[in-house]
Amino acid sequence: MNRLTKYILSGCVAMAALPLTAQEDFKFVATGNPIATHKYLGDPAALVHDGTLYIYAGHDECPAPEQYYHMNEWVILSTKDLVNFTEHAHKLQAKSFEWSKGEAWASQAIERDGKFYWYVTVEHGTIPGKSIGVAVSDSPVGPFKDARGSALITNDMTTEQTSIFWDDIDPTVFIDDDGQAYISWGNTQCYIAKLKDNMIELDGPIIPIDLPRFTEAPWIHKRDGWYYLSYASEFPEKICYAMSRSINGPWEYKGILNEIAGNSNTNHQAIVEFNGQWYFIYHNGAINHAGGSFRRSVCIDKLEYNPDGTMKRVVMTTEGVQ
Repeated sequence: MNRLTKYILSGCVAMAALPLTAQEDFKFVATGNPIATHKYLGDPAALVHDGTLYIYAGHDECPAPEQYYHMNEWVILSTKDLVNFTEHAHKLQAKSFEWSKGEAWASQAIERDGKFYWYVTVEHGTIPGKSIGVAVSDSPVGPFKDARGSALITNDMTTEQTSIFWDDIDPTVFIDDDGQAYISWGNTQCYIAKLKDNMIELDGPIIPIDLPRFTEAPWIHKRDGWYYLSYASEFPEKICYAMSRSINGPWEYKGILNEIAGNSNTNHQAIVEFNGQWYFIYHNGAINHAGGSFRRSVCIDKLEYNPDGTMKRVVMTTEGVQ
């Protein structure tokens, strides 16, 4: 029995065209949702730059049909038309941060002044709990390297709000129209803080945000003067959201945006405008033949707005956006 056959029998792939040890760019065509079926990818974040949509996602590895998350690295996908995709050779690993002991949880990348900053969740090597690090590159597809040599946010910085070890996860970064950058993150408690212009230091206190039914996965975007803060809610997770006229709040809860995604207890979203259309990028468990909730796949569907600025509930489709 060869290696590929073993992977298929364990439920680790959905199709045979799998680059098991890809050391170069891998091109594929999305025929619907999920967009990629050659490996499991979860916790997608998105960046639009120079006419290209980039998706940064965690790799749900699958050496066996174990019922837990097995994530050691993040991968980068890109597309100009939402049909033809490239998985890029450069990957970022949790162990790329020398102070980390592993676990590549959710992340987000953003561009500033010609450099690309990738904020990631890892397990800290010496401080108990999850931490947030930041890597930097001159290109949206890498290679990326640790920008600080230490964590940007550690669990001991947020003990006043909660005593759990996993509240410092799921970073989202947003640069406002005036150039001020913000980072938001959290589990059970949402946080926000300013970033300095260098993008690798906090510029002020960590401020808790009170949001109804907040679990994790905050994402901030702005449209027509409205700030939107979407997030995973309860468990199994739906995506809910709030709106405000100020990044500092107050935030008005607006309800459910995305229902529970099939065969996935978690839900994690990115919201971006690309080529004049807004998109909702998320994951589900649609191609995990072994069952369970730990091998996820990235999907894309359209996002629409009501005349008053509220967002219409996302319709999850198998056809996708083609």
